[in-house]
Amino acid sequence: MDENIKIAIIGLGYVGLPLARLFATKYAVVGFDINESRVATLKSGTDTTLEVDDETLQKVLVANPNNENGLYCTTTLSDIADCNYFIITVPTPVDKNNRPDLTPLYKSSESVGKVLKKDDIVIYESTVYPGVTEEQCIPVLERVSGLEFNVDFFAGYSPERINPGDKEHTVEKILKVTSGSTKEIGLKVDALYKSVITAGTHLAPSIKVAEAAKVIENSQRDINIAFVNELAKIFNLMNIDTQEVLTAAATKWNFLPFKPGLVGGHCIGVDPYYLAQRAQEFGYHPEIILAGRRLNDSMGEYVASQVVKLMIKKGISVNGANLLMLGITFKENCPDVRNTKIVDVVKSLKEYGISVTIYDPLANIQEVKKEYKLTTIDSLPAEKFDAIVLGVAHAEFLELNFSELQKSNSLLYDVKGVLGAIADNRL
Repeated sequence: MDENIKIAIIGLGYVGLPLARLFATKYAVVGFDINESRVATLKSGTDTTLEVDDETLQKVLVANPNNENGLYCTTTLSDIADCNYFIITVPTPVDKNNRPDLTPLYKSSESVGKVLKKDDIVIYESTVYPGVTEEQCIPVLERVSGLEFNVDFFAGYSPERINPGDKEHTVEKILKVTSGSTKEIGLKVDALYKSVITAGTHLAPSIKVAEAAKVIENSQRDINIAFVNELAKIFNLMNIDTQEVLTAAATKWNFLPFKPGLVGGHCIGVDPYYLAQRAQEFGYHPEIILAGRRLNDSMGEYVASQVVKLMIKKGISVNGANLLMLGITFKENCPDVRNTKIVDVVKSLKEYGISVTIYDPLANIQEVKKEYKLTTIDSLPAEKFDAIVLGVAHAEFLELNFSELQKSNSLLYDVKGVLGAIADNRL
């Protein structure tokens, strides 16, 4: 690429920071985020999301936004004014009614619109339903900047494929889908990503195709997990070990190795609602997608009911029992608590009169309190419990001596199916 490239990354979370770090190895990059404490922590050389290790981050950090390459982090909008590529990586959550909430996209588009110049390219990475970039975001950019789309400025879409906590499939090792608002811009966007993504790129023919590809990736996983969750419910009624069934079935070469569990996080537990909403706008009610969502959203209450049944079978008094919940994050070895379904398990357990202690050494205690109004601890308690539920398979949980945490008659329930024979039961 022969043009003078300067990249602004809007949003320095689980998606934006790894991308900014990668681009900063080759280009001048300014990372912009409205969270002052987040930016201050990054400037000090630490990433609290644990996606980029401190040494790697510190190698690319620079002290001002005018370096030839490197990453400068800021909360000041004027610091990104001379960038010519703007990559927006903000969250796309759902509201309490599971309807897409595009507020972060609107606000970030307004911010970029204030500094947008002729010939600039704005690339969206946030997961959306087909049409959001061109029908929702572009009008905001035009209104705020006063510029005309595909005449004065251009756009692209390259869906994020970050897998939080995964140190093997990092951003540069995952093939990237790219797209542009014109054929020429598509080639430019593709070349930009191809220059740093070692796994390569796939140039989609349009922005809508790229948007649709992303949203079905996670919808497909959601439906497959819903299927095995339903199998777990069926086989539990038959007193058959679901994990052993799946192990046997997996001996066939084309069997898909999905496991039952709680489906949370910012992708699989959210993205199907974006596709469903868009489908309904076109008059189609997506039965399979929403059925999968309903089943997966019900699993927290189901896990709690299974724990209570097993406690009763073991003669453990449920009302007033002390239970240790291991993990509150949405997945193992990751501090991300967004849309974690462990909270559904905890809520249901408390409704049975159980006192729940939540221990998670990775989760941010203040964040959990703010988001869910739940109290967590980050050091192992000294007391013994009537029941222990392994909700998240953090590596350090697998090294615990569970007998030191259990009363003489107690229950050890394994949601993740990783403890083997020492667990009384598993999902």
